[in-house]
Amino acid sequence: MEHTIDAQGKSIGRVASEVAHVLMGKHAPSFEKRCVADVSVKIINSALLNISPKKILQKTYTRYSGYPGGLKTETLGRVILKKGHREVLRKAVYGMLPGNKLRSKRMKNLIIE
Repeated sequence: MEHTIDAQGKSIGRVASEVAHVLMGKHAPSFEKRCVADVSVKIINSALLNISPKKILQKTYTRYSGYPGGLKTETLGRVILKKGHREVLRKAVYGMLPGNKLRSKRMKNLIIE
């Protein structure tokens, strides 16, 4: 089954929480925590998200290499310039899914256009 979500004019968090809800299978009466739902989610109009200018400057993404001095930070605006709105939405959905073995399998069912 495929769900299509239109992101035009919506904020990142609202779209990401809706997508995570469907990817986990909580929308279906046959919901099971331990299984990956047989559903794919397609997000359209990701470039037309409603992002405030303040968030573009202040929201940061951090990653750590594990080595001394290896902490890297990027702002939301920089990520959009380098990789586009798709990456921002993908990171938001990834953060809203439970951090277990099923997370990567659920993320494979996400299509962002």
